[in-house]
Amino acid sequence: MLTLATDDTGGPEIFASLQGEGPSQGKPCAFVRLSRCNLACVWCDTAYTWRFEGDNRPHRSELTYERKANQVALPEDEVARRIAALGQPRLVVTGGEPLLQAAALARMLALLPGVRVEIETNGTVAPPGALDALVAQYNVSPKLAHSGNTADLALPPDRLAAWAAEPRAAFKFVVAEPSDVDEVLALAERYAIPRARIWLMAEGTDTAALDAREAWLAPLCLEHGFTLSPRLHIRLYGDTRGT
Repeated sequence: MLTLATDDTGGPEIFASLQGEGPSQGKPCAFVRLSRCNLACVWCDTAYTWRFEGDNRPHRSELTYERKANQVALPEDEVARRIAALGQPRLVVTGGEPLLQAAALARMLALLPGVRVEIETNGTVAPPGALDALVAQYNVSPKLAHSGNTADLALPPDRLAAWAAEPRAAFKFVVAEPSDVDEVLALAERYAIPRARIWLMAEGTDTAALDAREAWLAPLCLEHGFTLSPRLHIRLYGDTRGT
């Protein structure tokens, strides 16, 4: 079984859209959003995947979500059937943290031969071999200090070193202040991450916030050789589920 997030109808959040972030931005994809996360970012825009009633981990909205209304468990073959029905050549597995359900995820992906699979991960969990063999691309988003997570949880050195050595891994950093770019530069230097594999994305869930931050982030990307990742889905659809 896989535990998925729900969309606005209460059904599993499985949908087709354009990839909004990172190296595949703008490409048509199927998406499946899994529930649960081992981190707690204060600005997380999918807190309904982890901040359930009774969870006191901080979030700027202070909202909590009813677990039964925001989680649904489905057999792997049913998830694969729904994804296949979308008819997309590329699948993005997102969350939450998808690698927390690696074994069930591997069983599901094995039912989708020919689909190019991307996994979006916070980079703290190692993919087991059975899953790794089915993945074409990892979109690794290590969480910086402004996320509110401690470095020992969010930036484990062994995992960052492993992702840096993985040619299928693209790094996507969420940036809220210019000083965050200094933290990215330090991580790139420490783990020898090529600048060409690093995307910087402004934190924000509305166009105004993105515009304001991208105004100073774009010149920093130019200066340091990083790629700017606009949040295309926010600009197209707003901060909504299933988009």
